[in-house]
Amino acid sequence: NTVPFWAVPVIGIVLPCAIFGGIYFKKKNFYDLHHGILGILYSVLITAVITDAIKDGVGRPRPDFFWRCFPDGKDLYDNVTTGVLCHGEKSVIKEGHKSFPSGHASWSFAGLGFLTWYLTGKIAVFDRKGHIAKLCIIVLPLLTAALVAVSRVDDYWHHWQDVFAGAIIGLTVASFCYLQFFPYPFDADGASPFYQFTSQ
Repeated sequence: NTVPFWAVPVIGIVLPCAIFGGIYFKKKNFYDLHHGILGILYSVLITAVITDAIKDGVGRPRPDFFWRCFPDGKDLYDNVTTGVLCHGEKSVIKEGHKSFPSGHASWSFAGLGFLTWYLTGKIAVFDRKGHIAKLCIIVLPLLTAALVAVSRVDDYWHHWQDVFAGAIIGLTVASFCYLQFFPYPFDADGASPFYQFTSQ
């Protein structure tokens, strides 16, 4: 059930960029394509740096840490200090101290959260015309990100708090990055990037 790490950039970056490209071929707006790709790359990059910094700083053990530490299932402790004596592979043990926050969750929400903001502006979700189908469209990226994140708890690689924190980090960074390049989706010019306004 594990979502492989290579799949996260595909879901969180490549898929949204393909959607940006599709909209570009329809609208022929280079600024929109440029800002969309640049914004999502910033979002994922900043999120990755924050996530890795916190992972290394916190060092929370993963839920499966016991088996990383004692692959044979036999726990071993120092008789004097009562400290744990791990006899697993060093690289596996080191990776086992990177539970908080979830990288899969933060990356997914950084990319797909940005895509949600983008689509919200493009299809004018807040045009006060009551088209519920538009909400279904913008919920899909968030649902996908949530499924990727939840799979990490299901696979016993993360605690639920790790996934929740990763989602918050990803969504927060995605929001800041989107609003750096585009106006709020409920604005009159919500579908167009900022630079387009100043270039006219």
